[in-house]
Formats: sequence, C-alpha cells, structure tokens
Amino acid sequence: MWDAIIITPFINILMFIYQYLGQNFGIAVILFTLLIRLVTHPLMVKQIKGSQAMQELQQDKRWQDLQVKYKNDKEKLQQEQAKLIQELGVNPFSSCLPTLIQFPIIIGLYQAIIAASGNAPMELLKLTKHIYPWLLDVSNLIPLNNQFLWMDLTQPERLYIPGLSFGIPVLTIIVVVTSFLQTKLSMPPSANSKDQSARVNSMMSIYMPLLMGWISFSLASGLALYFVASNLIGILQYGLIGRLYWENIFPNRKKAVVVKK
Repeated sequence: MWDAIIITPFINILMFIYQYLGQNFGIAVILFTLLIRLVTHPLMVKQIKGSQAMQELQQDKRWQDLQVKYKNDKEKLQQEQAKLIQELGVNPFSSCLPTLIQFPIIIGLYQAIIAASGNAPMELLKLTKHIYPWLLDVSNLIPLNNQFLWMDLTQPERLYIPGLSFGIPVLTIIVVVTSFLQTKLSMPPSANSKDQSARVNSMMSIYMPLLMGWISFSLASGLALYFVASNLIGILQYGLIGRLYWENIFPNRKKAVVVKK
C-alpha cells in the first residue's frame, strides 16, 4: 500500500522531471520540492489561519481573565483554557500541521531517491518495477546521474577542503539555518510567552531545525537538498502573502504590515 500510494508515484514524478528537464537529479529534486509546496499550499494557508486564531485567542478578555483567576492553579488553568479553546473551535496545534504532514513526504522522498539512484543489477531491477512504462522510457533513465554540484545525492553530504582531514557538512548547516528562519519568520509573535501555544511554537523553532539537521547529516544529501529548497520556497511563499514576522528575528524591528488575502 505504501509503495503504491507514495513510493511509486514519487519515483515516477522524480524520473519524469529528470528525463524531460536535462537529466539533472539535483534540479529534479528542487522542482519536485516546488511541486510539493504548490500542492500543500492550502495546508500552509490553514497553518496561517490557525496561528492567527491562537494570537487572537491570547488577546481575548476571557482568556486573559482565566490567566488572572487561576494564576496559582496551573492544572485548573489548563482545564479552563482547554474548555475555552474547544468552545471557540481553535486548534492550538494547527500551526504544526504542515510540518507533521511533511514526515510521510520526507520518508517517501528518501526511499524514492534511494530506489531511483541504485546502480547494482538487483537495485536497477527493483527500480524498473516501480516505473510506469506508459510514462517513462527506462532505457533513457539508467544509469542515473547522481552528481549535483559537489554532492553525490545518494550519500550524506560533506565538503572536503584540501588540508582538512574531515568533511564539512555544509548542506546540513544550511538546513538548520533555513529551517530555523522559516519557523521563526512564519510564527505570529505571541502576546504572552507563557501561553501553551507560545511554548509549543518556541519548542518547535528549536527542535525541528535540529531534527532536520540530524536527518540531513545522516541520510542521503538528496533529502537535505529537498529540505533547503522547501525552506527557501516556504519563506518566499510567506513573503509573497505578507506573512513574514521579522520582529521574531529582530526584536527591535517594527512589526511588519500584514496583508490579508
């Protein structure tokens, strides 16, 4: 089921882009990322609405009254806040949804990259079983060109500099930085740093970049390339609809004007 729904379609999309756009697997991964971002755009809009709803909730008088009334009883406060959230129909975790949705995409893409880039006879045989013959010409695809810039996209990325006895994980560093920037820039500033949503967002802005960095450091660099492209495209998407909160990065910066669309 997983192969039929995720792996096989991903392999064919990647191979289709690769076959008809210059046979550069790195470019294929980047264009595939752009396609995924366009398809998941409605989820991003849902994330924005969820974040805005939580921000408005924190400014609601009922929410603020609960914080004053139960300031010495955290358990009761959480219970009453949960009731108010349910009453208003606000999902405090909606801002995390697109990130969570990415996990099956990440797993599927990793498996698709590994399957698509195999060179051993048995690996090539397995690859041909995934190819849609009505869509792709296998004879024009194999062997796959796995090289992109200094990277072999089937291996963890390291940049080796003469004189150094170890490789520098450049792409991993870029993944961590861009993941952090995207997370921080897309989060509306919280009116109260002690609120549940603010705590969740704060943890996400730290743990998610580190998790993405560890994955990028350990697994095929094609996946890290996907992370970088996805982060940069995501920042661009938020910027185009006026939803970049630069004050999260530069606290002294005046709040950006939000353009509602």
